[in-house]
Amino acid sequence: MNKHSLAQLPVTELKGVGAALQDKLAKLDIHTLQDLLFHLPLRYQDRTRIMLIGGLRPGDEGVIEGEVKGADIAMGRRRSLVCRLQDGTGTITLRFFHFSAAQKNSLKPGTRLRCFGEIRTGASGLEIYHPEYRRVDDDVITPVEESLTPIYPTTEGINQTRMRALTDGALAYLANGSLTELIPEHLREQWGLPSLNEAVSYLHRPPVDADQEQLLDGYHPAQRRLAFEELLAHHLSLLKLRQRTRQVGAPELQGNRRYQDAFLQQLPFPLTGAQQRVSQEISADLSQPYPMLRLVQGDVGSGKTVVAALAALQAVEGGFQAAVMAPTEILAEQHFISFSQWLEPLGLKVAWLAGKLKGKKRQAQLEVIGDGSAQVVVGTHALFQDEVLFANLGLVVVDEQHRFGVHQRLALREKGRTDHRAPHQLIMTATPIPRTLTMSAYADLDCSVIDELPPGRTPVNTVVISDQRRPEVVERVRDACGQGRQVYWVCTLIEESEALQCQAAEVTEAELKEALPELRIGLIHGRMKPAEKTAIMASYKAAELDLLVATTVIEVGVDVPNASVMIIENPERLGLAQLHQLRGRVGRGSVESFCLLMYHAPLSKQGRERLAVMRETTDGFRIAEKDLELRGPGEVLGTRQTGMMSFKVADLQRDADLLTRVKQVAGHIMADPQLSDAIIQRWLGRDEQYASV
Repeated sequence: MNKHSLAQLPVTELKGVGAALQDKLAKLDIHTLQDLLFHLPLRYQDRTRIMLIGGLRPGDEGVIEGEVKGADIAMGRRRSLVCRLQDGTGTITLRFFHFSAAQKNSLKPGTRLRCFGEIRTGASGLEIYHPEYRRVDDDVITPVEESLTPIYPTTEGINQTRMRALTDGALAYLANGSLTELIPEHLREQWGLPSLNEAVSYLHRPPVDADQEQLLDGYHPAQRRLAFEELLAHHLSLLKLRQRTRQVGAPELQGNRRYQDAFLQQLPFPLTGAQQRVSQEISADLSQPYPMLRLVQGDVGSGKTVVAALAALQAVEGGFQAAVMAPTEILAEQHFISFSQWLEPLGLKVAWLAGKLKGKKRQAQLEVIGDGSAQVVVGTHALFQDEVLFANLGLVVVDEQHRFGVHQRLALREKGRTDHRAPHQLIMTATPIPRTLTMSAYADLDCSVIDELPPGRTPVNTVVISDQRRPEVVERVRDACGQGRQVYWVCTLIEESEALQCQAAEVTEAELKEALPELRIGLIHGRMKPAEKTAIMASYKAAELDLLVATTVIEVGVDVPNASVMIIENPERLGLAQLHQLRGRVGRGSVESFCLLMYHAPLSKQGRERLAVMRETTDGFRIAEKDLELRGPGEVLGTRQTGMMSFKVADLQRDADLLTRVKQVAGHIMADPQLSDAIIQRWLGRDEQYASV
């Protein structure tokens, strides 16, 4: 048998695997025998013992054996073939909804059958629907399975039997050759990890005495061994990225504090301690000769934009441009307004670029960006279109980075890249990222947290209320506006359709105008022209509107201190992070603020859990941890489209305790470039470019 590395052997080496089956396996990302061995069972069935019919309970799944006492066709709501089976301890019914005359005739009284299936309660007591079964001979001992039976993730055209046959073939190769062991023995011994070959063999064919509960929960040492190596591969790939980044030079932006000090003097408030600390960390990074890659996390309203402005001014003092990119036009416009108000009094020019900017206006902005007369450029992803050329880009600030594909972030970095130099990068997010994700998904970044809210911010009271009490909510809006306060009424996404979402907002606005004729009511949604959106937001900010009906476009960056009530319809449709962001639009002034989560009954168990978390805490990190637990890392990070966080074996929630150990081992292994490359290649292979951005 071939002794080549199993990572090199294609699946076509296995008997019976031709081009058609090869294509089907490719859909499961199985190309080599190693891929097949890393394609692990989802769960296991116990077919290693025969259970007595008399001891069965509904919900059990297992093998039984008995004698057919009769088989008849029953005419209920659905015609079915009913077969009664006895083993001396009890009777059970086998029920088939799809059957043939030949099948009925084969189930003659006296025939011995061995069956496998799930026990359920039926019309005639215990039943199994469509069991797997075969005839057994009284005179011949028919052996049972020797190990637990694996159930694999499959695709169309590959059933469980075929999958087991394929893994049997791959395991035969494993017995003769081996999977290359990449974690050094002394480290495996130190952490009590089984060898890779032992772990893989065990997980495909667990012995009869295996702890099934441990296997199902993913905590078996064999599973942890593979999860450990996979997390290690991700971590190493990010460390390599960091290494590569540091090999590229960057402008040393020392800064002479000329603009920074003038900017701080004109601010109407002093910086918080956290803002000062994070600004110092950024300033130190910017003065280094290699690119900064820093992630700044700060809860809604913690003052991240001021910190970004200080960083931009340090770049300008060093003779370079700064680009600030935001995911939506509304947020980008908000930043443009803030930066213009802050920096133009200092004699600096701020340029603006978004997709909707056309013709001469666009050309004028491209010119001031290209000739360097605009020192700071604010915009949406339009900033990395090919025609946008910067004179000398020294710093890129990316707001709410998880909203951008990682490729877009890279593209902007490439904009300012020359042969020997790349711009510094500052990434900001108001979506607190759980520590687990920071340690895994952002291992290539330095992290800072602005963990202090400016004085004068008031906590928001959150109320969960059924939409059957809508009339009461409308009255509450009337009272709040009567006291001179302003209110947001947010209509959430309907089945992922922006058109329907906007329509729902229009209907809600019409209903509220009818119910509250004395109020000045405005509407804002994603399909409006940018100029319309800006005008509506400006009049809401100037208190010319009492109530703003909006879609989730107001999620980030909108700052109206007088707004103290927010109603969110159908909050169960949104992720926790998004709800937390929306809630952050109120409580920005000194008056007591409320957020009403108006749900539509009945709520799912997960829906109830999520709304309970929102009611209990305003701590963004606690909410982020819960969001991760409920939705998984791909959803939370918004990197699902990149494949970056799609683990084969590891689970960031379950295996979080391994991350500290992974970090330590990664430190040792980075010293051996060949070994670290081999681990990355094994687990990330074709996806490595995603983990390297």
